[in-house]
Amino acid sequence: MTDSRYARTGVVPADSARATLDKVAHENFPVAPFFLPRAWRDDLMAVYGYARLVDDIGDGDLAPGGADARHLGVSPALADDRLALLDAFEADLRHVFDATPRHPLLLALQPTVRRCSLTPEPFLGLIEANRQDQLVRRYKTYDELLAYCELSANPVGRLVLQITGSATPERVRLSDAICTALQIVEHLQDVTEDLGNDRIYLPTEDLRRYGVTEADLAAGTANASVRALIAYEAERARELLNEGTPLVGSVHGRLRLLLAGFVAGGRAALTAIASAGHDVLPGPPKPTKARLLREVGAVLARARRKG
Repeated sequence: MTDSRYARTGVVPADSARATLDKVAHENFPVAPFFLPRAWRDDLMAVYGYARLVDDIGDGDLAPGGADARHLGVSPALADDRLALLDAFEADLRHVFDATPRHPLLLALQPTVRRCSLTPEPFLGLIEANRQDQLVRRYKTYDELLAYCELSANPVGRLVLQITGSATPERVRLSDAICTALQIVEHLQDVTEDLGNDRIYLPTEDLRRYGVTEADLAAGTANASVRALIAYEAERARELLNEGTPLVGSVHGRLRLLLAGFVAGGRAALTAIASAGHDVLPGPPKPTKARLLREVGAVLARARRKG
């Protein structure tokens, strides 16, 4: 049976593509919730498939069997070469805009690109972020980290605004603040996992300021210095969320609810981190559903007062 998400496009994803799309159930934030119009859900899922696949290439987390490499025309000898795969993926992405792409998820993306008049730039930004992940393992300053988030997170918010027909320069600015905040929150939750992949997204200048070593981050439990560092970075993320929250009040209807969910997800995650005493090393502190719902209500209430 054809997946209902692709009924409008006529594209039936291959098994490897389905495996990528099925990861939506494990995301921190709702990608295409049921209350959105069907057209928005289809387009958001097409963009999700793209973003998830490029991250999976960058993380070396593709479905087993090498199907994605074959779709991209990458030889078996280079199937584990992440940079080679990213180069091939970029080449196939460009076919979305001027020809016919080979990969099923890019083929599914093509109707969305045409319908919403999307440009290559945000998609290319996500690829470049994953290239950077192969080459840059540490970030010396907060500004360097923000520049990474400009590639790795902000394009997603911009695509959401484009798909929903709500993009303006001011909304893009507010969306960028929210997306950067959410990326920082994810980095705080995943300190241990990232370190296992030899990546640290906490600025080196901040580690030095708080007297935190990489050995401290590798411990099973955070010491006082690590907790203070995490609290500091969490406050930075909270300030960015506050900066971007007026975006919610600038839109109406179901889009307001979707954006409130994104902001509330970040706030709830920060509350979970604080409730863990800012000790993120045993594993990612996760918010409860009750906390998330309370945060959604609070964000919507604030939007109504400001509206």
